[in-house]
Amino acid sequence: MPGGASLTVLALNSGSSSLKFGLYAAGPSAAAPLITGEADFGGAAGTFRAEDSKGTPLVFEPSAMADQGEAVDRIIRLLADHGAPAPDAIGHRLVHGGPKLRAHCLIDDGVLKTLEAAAAFAPLHIPAALAVIRAADRRLPGLPRVACFDTAFHAAMPPVARVLPIPRALEAEGVQRYGFHGLSCESIVRQLGPSLPARLIIAHLGAGASVTAVRDGVSIDTSMGLTPTGGVIMATRSGDLDPGILLYLMREKGLDAAGLEDLLDRHSGMAGVSGLGGAMRRLIEAAPTSPDARLAIEMFAYSVGKQIAAMIAALGGVDLIVFTGGIGENDAEARAAICQPLNWIGVSLDPARNRAAANPISDPGFRVEVQVLPSREDEEIARHTAALLGGG
Repeated sequence: MPGGASLTVLALNSGSSSLKFGLYAAGPSAAAPLITGEADFGGAAGTFRAEDSKGTPLVFEPSAMADQGEAVDRIIRLLADHGAPAPDAIGHRLVHGGPKLRAHCLIDDGVLKTLEAAAAFAPLHIPAALAVIRAADRRLPGLPRVACFDTAFHAAMPPVARVLPIPRALEAEGVQRYGFHGLSCESIVRQLGPSLPARLIIAHLGAGASVTAVRDGVSIDTSMGLTPTGGVIMATRSGDLDPGILLYLMREKGLDAAGLEDLLDRHSGMAGVSGLGGAMRRLIEAAPTSPDARLAIEMFAYSVGKQIAAMIAALGGVDLIVFTGGIGENDAEARAAICQPLNWIGVSLDPARNRAAANPISDPGFRVEVQVLPSREDEEIARHTAALLGGG
């Protein structure tokens, strides 16, 4: 790699039912992929895929992996089968570290205990990530491990955005706005490099979705709050709600904390509105004959557009909007629907360039530039791991 020696880093990016991975030659300023892929362990419908450094498929197969441990086993076999270099270190993505872990760090027993105590802040994500850490430890013992937090990018948010409008005593317990998709946001800032504008908005749109305001490379506000359930409407997550709805569900429907969590995280959002699940592709297919599917899609675009307008207010204007994430990168119609109501402030897409995702996708006659950039979370994990271990 440019800049001298590098470490071989295995980046493990854990979700609740999938595990993205990448083997990288990494230094503190750059990371070059060697093998990348994803393991879905959602039962009989799961898949396992991997590509080499040129994007050439190495494997694509159905898989009935039951959990994170089996997924880690399959990844290790893949690396061995293709003669990949043994990793020097492992970098893990952690969605949330709670109030005590707000910077990327080496993992030791103390960090693991702190993560276990923080599980209440992200019950969908932290237990799954801990399972991946333990599975990797058993199968690749003795390697240094690094935790990379999605919340780290937002740690310097000003109090006006970070503090929640509840009694301040709760803030000392960690009840505050944290923000998420931070590794994705970091990767966008890094890709822009010297072209980074003073006022940037990043719309990370996938099954989880958030909108972040970035001033001079620093997060100043973001749509998600205490947990990754807040903010815009998502595939199965509600986004922001009137708190009175939760009280109503507790009083009138008898829901406890576990019931509320299940409802808000797994059965709400576009899935709740449509009754057809939250996958955008499925909703688009159903939209011609399903008014509820059409409404779910419209509500998603409406919610994201409103949040972008809010972040424009937070920044006092906007120079560049970047779409990233699975929907943000691949759904031209969603990008157009989100941007159309923002014409009044100088946001408009060129239809042909938007369909082709050819940057910039904005109409040159309008003031605000719009781009589509890939989310490169795993590269950020590898780079941070190398930096903390002194690689490069």
